Amino acid sequence: MAAENLDTGSLTPTKYWHRLEDGRVQCDVCPRYCKLHEGQRGLCFVRANHHGQIVLTTYGRSSGYCVDPIEKKPLNHFLPGTPVLSFGTAGCNLACKFCQNWDISKSRELDTLMDQASPETIAKAAKELDCRSVAYTYNDPVIFMEYAIDVAIACRELGIKSVAVTAGYICEEPRHEFYQYMDAANVDLKAFTEEFYWKVTGAHLQPVLDTLKYLKHETSVWFEITTLLIPGLNDSEKEIEEMTRWVMENLGPDVPMHFTAFHPDWKMRDIPPTPAATLIKAREIAVKNGVRYAYTGNVHNEAGDSTYCHHCGTRLIGRDWYNMTAWNLDAQGKCKACGTPCAGVFEAKPGNWGARRLPVRLANFAA
Repeated sequence: MAAENLDTGSLTPTKYWHRLEDGRVQCDVCPRYCKLHEGQRGLCFVRANHHGQIVLTTYGRSSGYCVDPIEKKPLNHFLPGTPVLSFGTAGCNLACKFCQNWDISKSRELDTLMDQASPETIAKAAKELDCRSVAYTYNDPVIFMEYAIDVAIACRELGIKSVAVTAGYICEEPRHEFYQYMDAANVDLKAFTEEFYWKVTGAHLQPVLDTLKYLKHETSVWFEITTLLIPGLNDSEKEIEEMTRWVMENLGPDVPMHFTAFHPDWKMRDIPPTPAATLIKAREIAVKNGVRYAYTGNVHNEAGDSTYCHHCGTRLIGRDWYNMTAWNLDAQGKCKACGTPCAGVFEAKPGNWGARRLPVRLANFAA
């Protein structure tokens, strides 16, 4: 957190901070509580002390925009088959040694922010590209929440939904404000031990669990959970048992869980990829403990990608990677075979975006 010169042309005032007696300013957005001298940036890199207040340094600037399938977030129960306009900024408030997007989230170079767009331009682009939603992803939207909220407001005016892809590491007051503007979220529950969180991510488990309980019991946000299973670190059957039982007891059976495969990256290149058998076993444990919708990810496993009726077993939504192979929900989101509702946010017909990935330049949509 060394002091540095800030580009004052891109600084946006924020409100979740307070001054300390020693002259530093404490950021109160996330439980890291960075305490900053003048000119210093927090660990997230994008929030800094400028003239005795915390400012956001990356408002309006992105690491790039791309239209993805919503299932890539991953969200399997939120407007299936539809395209989502995705973007992120630089930096992150966690320090995961296994980061899969490290070139963006660990960046300390503002050159990473190669594209610029106002909230209104993003909303307009999403509308013109026939996206049903915009996703704040690649790094964590918590750290650029002022920008994300403004984008969400602009999108809402055009009927576009907002999706947060997040680690859930946020304090109570900003959490309340942030999720007022989100329609869906995927929360990374990175493990189920404090030891893993502290040693591998530099964070703590309890604030993430608090976010999950908040989303379930105090909001109408549709959310799903993702856990990247890393061999030897968070993939034991005991830990998955404890995690899935906690989900059942605190969140209920209808919150989908995604168990995804690790691949060697960033500072964990010496650990092998996750075997498909580990993901399949995790899914089995989740289902055994009562989770109705459990999935495998980052491996080819159509059975583990697909959604089933928890009452009669009918395959409701067939998936092969991001391609939809079957649709057996009626217009009300109920199983066509037995009439049991499937939890989620569905429209009468699914989208047909498939597995396409479409990079876009927002400059092409500016007024």
